[in-house]
Amino acid sequence: MNTQKFFSIQTESAFNDIALEIFKLQAKECQVYNHYLHFLNVKPDQITDISDIPFLPIEFFKTHQVVSTDGPAEQVFSSSGTTGSQTSKHYVSDVSIYEESFRKCFELFYGDTKDVAILALLPSYLERTGSSLIYMVDDLIKSSTCPESGYFLYNHDELYENLIALKAKKTPTILFGVTYALLDFIEQYQLQFPELIVMETGGMKGKRKEIIRQELHEILCAGFGVPSIHAEYGMTELLSQAYSKGNGLFTCPPWMKILIRDINDPFSYLDTGISGGINIIDLANINSCSFISTQDLGKVHTNGQFEVLGRFDQSDVRGCNLMIQ
Repeated sequence: MNTQKFFSIQTESAFNDIALEIFKLQAKECQVYNHYLHFLNVKPDQITDISDIPFLPIEFFKTHQVVSTDGPAEQVFSSSGTTGSQTSKHYVSDVSIYEESFRKCFELFYGDTKDVAILALLPSYLERTGSSLIYMVDDLIKSSTCPESGYFLYNHDELYENLIALKAKKTPTILFGVTYALLDFIEQYQLQFPELIVMETGGMKGKRKEIIRQELHEILCAGFGVPSIHAEYGMTELLSQAYSKGNGLFTCPPWMKILIRDINDPFSYLDTGISGGINIIDLANINSCSFISTQDLGKVHTNGQFEVLGRFDQSDVRGCNLMIQ
């Protein structure tokens, strides 16, 4: 399938048609998914609505190669996990699809990054291999013409100096930061930079005690002098991301959709405003599986935005663990 078919989606009916087409393709080509559907006694040809599509439990990415193509993987992305835990692996046969997805998505929400300074405070991600987030941020940094763009690891002094300089020059600036590192930074430095976009991602990584999102964002807003905290919702198993521009309300790009399943009946779905398990359709996952049942809890609002409320009890604590609301 030509990727332009799903990257140029403009209507819900077009999304549904392409999602059904991809489902029928992956039901045949993705061995893991094929076996899962067979186990459920699902006949793919009888599926006529996306709400009838069974979603593959995300745990399969830990134990199997979830692929819908025979070609070799150009890139293998892996989750961070915790020490001694089994990590998820996403075998990506065509990394250009991921690049097109995150570039189009980021431009959709934040415009052209050419004249934007992209700063990154992502120590836990930089200190391991296989991070899809680092792959994306690398590309965004390279696309920026601002000399201040780059990674800062633990160099808070240089980051502070760059932020002060960028504020003085009125340069549009986005700071990607893993949650605990952003808190570490503002314990040392305080800013008043209301135009700065602080993009929170990744959670505490076991470095700090978890706190609820509202409290966290109040602390970060005060420390950076910004009116709201932005956030990125993505994961190893997906090739698309959703973004929040404040209040923890996320918006998907047109080729991604969230459905909320009943936690007591995983094959039925809940109305807007009711909390349940997050199922994700990511059409950019055309070469793996586009229909993923996650261990995240959330709800969809009437305007189509969604909120992430935490994780299921007993689900493994991932490196990008989420705070219970």
